[in-house]
Amino acid sequence: MPTTPDKPTFHCLARGVDLDIASAQELDLIVIGGGVTGAGIALDASSRGMKTVLIDMRDFASGTSSKSTKLIHGGLRYLKQFEIGLVRETGTERAIVHRLAPHLVHPEKMLLPIVENGSFGKWSASIAISVYDYLAGVKGDERKIGLSTAEVLTDEPLLRPELIRGGGMKYSEYRTDDARLTIALIKAAVRHGAIALNHCKMTDLIYDTGKVIGVTCQDQITGREVTFHARHVVSAGGPWVDQIRTQDKSAGGKSLHLTKGVHIVFDHEKLPLQNAVYFDAFDGRMIFAIPRGKVTYVGTSDTTYEGDLQRVLCAREDADYLLNAVNNYFQLDPLGVADICSSWAGLRPLIHEDGKSPSELSRRDEIFESASGLVSIAGGKLTGYRKMAERIVDLLAKKDQGKFTRKCRTDQLKLQLNPYPKYSAVLDHIARLESALEKDGVAPYHAWHLVTMYGRNADLILAEYKARIVSGRAIDEALLLAELNFTIQHESVYRPQDFLNRRSGRTYFDMESARRHHALVVETLSSTFGWDAETTDKEREHSMQMLDDCLAFQS
Repeated sequence: MPTTPDKPTFHCLARGVDLDIASAQELDLIVIGGGVTGAGIALDASSRGMKTVLIDMRDFASGTSSKSTKLIHGGLRYLKQFEIGLVRETGTERAIVHRLAPHLVHPEKMLLPIVENGSFGKWSASIAISVYDYLAGVKGDERKIGLSTAEVLTDEPLLRPELIRGGGMKYSEYRTDDARLTIALIKAAVRHGAIALNHCKMTDLIYDTGKVIGVTCQDQITGREVTFHARHVVSAGGPWVDQIRTQDKSAGGKSLHLTKGVHIVFDHEKLPLQNAVYFDAFDGRMIFAIPRGKVTYVGTSDTTYEGDLQRVLCAREDADYLLNAVNNYFQLDPLGVADICSSWAGLRPLIHEDGKSPSELSRRDEIFESASGLVSIAGGKLTGYRKMAERIVDLLAKKDQGKFTRKCRTDQLKLQLNPYPKYSAVLDHIARLESALEKDGVAPYHAWHLVTMYGRNADLILAEYKARIVSGRAIDEALLLAELNFTIQHESVYRPQDFLNRRSGRTYFDMESARRHHALVVETLSSTFGWDAETTDKEREHSMQMLDDCLAFQS
């Protein structure tokens, strides 16, 4: 099948035009916050015909939506909190999101070993997962299977045999790249007419007779100040929702409770799991250990956070907590902080409930409407982004009294042009790229990386890579530059971490490549955008600091 890029798309060269168009017209909707929730709202609204602008003060998905456990899952542990509705909704959504973007949402069999004094016993696990499968509508081979102790240890030889009591369960989940999913949603929204602007900071809300009618923004790339006017303004700013509500003088009543979740990353050789494992930490929390490409990542912690929202780090005690859990559960040479190759720490914007610990807080989303008309949404899970968006846009459509009568149809909107018909086509595409790259001595990992991050657009990146080799570039540099150029041209990359972290995932999943190519990325962006020496030095230092922050606990 011929491959074409996702056009119309959002890219750097259109920024000035987009700013002019958005500021000149009367919009239907301004969405503040370019995480997965805001991206989902922009897609739903624009697909129903609403003139929509999405803004983010930093990069798209730079907050919570690049720092989750990267699972599209229903949340088995929420059954213990009797969150039946949440589990039913998100469990059902898993298969929908997989169908919409099969290259981004991958089937993942999760192994739940039964251990003495664990969160789940043999029978409670069997009942819980049966209910889980029932609520999610899981059928056929995707349903849970019970394993004996011997089968569990054969399936995952690294588990400590002395811990296993009564075997285990294997059940179906989906793994994703949260930042790439967010980008795919935004690109789909732009195809439906939305304008998406990263590095565009909302500085003020604009009012008329007490009603919010727009926002004033500063473009963080050019320094230009611009105003947008709209019938509706929605805040989907995640951890910043309460700050925006305070700006709106509507922060009374319920408030956010920010909790920090940390993940640590090991080279797969250090933690060579054969399966994704869901296991008990020593304090009763459940932890995931998930193989992904070159690495295995482990998380998450769950602690109240009151620090700097702009710089959330994995502290030494966070790393030690997860290391203790891994070393207690798996038989291998003890892992220490020196074995961690990267980490990420993100904030969950949950709704505060008196007397509840971070792990006990509900993951349900909640909508706040202020007297000014500002609509805010907080809480929720990555998996539930589509239903959260539907609730918001239904609310806005009701306010517009018949102006927008289309029903939500995002369950049918594929997130990429030339979509894969089914998951097997994704695997076939990976195999074709492996063959093409093998001739140059390129490891199979790179084919997997390109397809699972960019889908069919991997062919465009491959074609540019081939052209760069012909022109004399080294193979690893040619691959990197082809990928970087695609993201500059079609995915609004302006700054090094836009690419290294959220478009390519290197910061978390291939830190060696991120550091090795850091100077080349800075040099290319500087040349592309005409940075002066001062700007180049500033961007180089800032992006290197962000790489160093991933290992801040080692100092």
